[in-house]
Amino acid sequence: METIVDRAPSAHQSPVYDVIIAGAGPVGLFLACELALAKCSVLLLEKAEHAQSPLKRLPFGVRGLNAPSIEALYRRGLLQELEVPKLSFSPAAPAPGQRKQPQGGGHFAGIQIQPDKLDPAQWPYRLPSPTDNQILTELAELETVLARRAEALGVVIRRGLAITALQQTHEGVTVQTETQSFTGKWLVGCDGSRSVVRKAGGFEFVGTEPEFTGYTALVDLADPEKLKPGRNVTPTGMYMQPQPGYLILQDFDGGAAHQAQKPITAQYVQALARRISGTDVTIKALHLATTWTDRARQATTYRHGRLLLAGDAAHIHSPLGGQGLNLGLGDALNLGWKLAATIQGQAPDGLLDSYTSERHPVGARVLDWSRAQVAIMRPDSSARALHAIIRDLMDTRDGATYVAGRVWGITTHYNLGGRHALVGHSAPNFELENGLMLGELLRDGKGVLLDFAQNTSLKVAASDYGNRLNYVASHAQAQLGLSAVLIRPDGVVAWAADHDPDSREFQETAARWFVHTPALQPARQTALP
Repeated sequence: METIVDRAPSAHQSPVYDVIIAGAGPVGLFLACELALAKCSVLLLEKAEHAQSPLKRLPFGVRGLNAPSIEALYRRGLLQELEVPKLSFSPAAPAPGQRKQPQGGGHFAGIQIQPDKLDPAQWPYRLPSPTDNQILTELAELETVLARRAEALGVVIRRGLAITALQQTHEGVTVQTETQSFTGKWLVGCDGSRSVVRKAGGFEFVGTEPEFTGYTALVDLADPEKLKPGRNVTPTGMYMQPQPGYLILQDFDGGAAHQAQKPITAQYVQALARRISGTDVTIKALHLATTWTDRARQATTYRHGRLLLAGDAAHIHSPLGGQGLNLGLGDALNLGWKLAATIQGQAPDGLLDSYTSERHPVGARVLDWSRAQVAIMRPDSSARALHAIIRDLMDTRDGATYVAGRVWGITTHYNLGGRHALVGHSAPNFELENGLMLGELLRDGKGVLLDFAQNTSLKVAASDYGNRLNYVASHAQAQLGLSAVLIRPDGVVAWAADHDPDSREFQETAARWFVHTPALQPARQTALP
């Protein structure tokens, strides 16, 4: 099958989109926003007919956003549109104007992070910022904000259309639904753990099988006082009440109940709750329930030709610690600008391949983080012994700081091979002399070269990259001993210099991420007083 991508469609032809995205969850929507921000035409296909489901507006649908996700939304001007968080598991009410924080700032296998144990000196490049390290938000609200932005940028969202088949050529991809076919130059599967794109595209999906079935249920309890507060590990599983009326259970059955996909009844949940808790607690009514497991699998590559994967389509794991959404949003942020540059002929060799090489190790670390939590939550004596040791370690400054850095995403980085310790990390949120924040400079999705020393050679070198790189000459309130910093469109530091920046070293690094385009519109150059 041949796909024509360069000819304008006639009145009887469907348009050829730059990118078709399968799945209109947060990952697909955020990726669509990133691509549309870079002037790509995007079609987003979603199998569900309606944008919202009851589960997304309950604690089932509440997720914790970590520092990289919060920074990404802030840098694209989306965070202020998000009324976050409406819900918190912390009993303490926030002061006026303050966001609620998840109790303890997160956890590892139920062991709470104690903020008073942290040593911020171990994060020397993290500056004070208008964004938090962790917040709670509803999936429904996040999707609403992202969908609104996507549509404003020209993304076409079609709901009630599930992809049933696809075919790719060297020029593009054609997808088939039950009623229509669509053609795009690229197809990205953001269609969840049972991804049609992943299966039809022949991606290898490897990993480990589940050890438990998890249950999250909205119930009416006749005697909630019979269940102890907090997370309770028993000889037969785990139970907790995160909020009155909500019950979370873990049954170490090898995931059998989840795989069976049988209807969940009040009688079944009551029997399970009684067995795990060792009480005779009574469930008067069951309103909603969902199951989940700790199956951990990952695609061996995130790209096959013109097919790409992101989010749960690329990796699945236990929701323990709430890392899944953040991992998917990170995929979208990393992929968006690289795919857009490839479509527009502005990508250096190997740029799109760096999506897999950068994101796959991050995904693998999260899967191992999930597996490690399961290992100390098993209802046996060995797991309890490990749990006690981890709890003791997390009660130290180094242990608490290490876990918080992982849970909050502060220590997430890419191995970009740079000499400076900041390379590969999210850029500090510098505040420039006129009060402008770095996050505001990244709103347009372009790269940024911050020149604190106003070096003439850097200014000239930056002009070689046209309108894909914004040059900003200004001092900052806190420069952290840096003289210059090159920041990719996704907010990641690609190059940094402490003293006397080497313009040749800058050019070598910049050429890895941006194409020399001196003949095009010159870079926006800003000199601030």
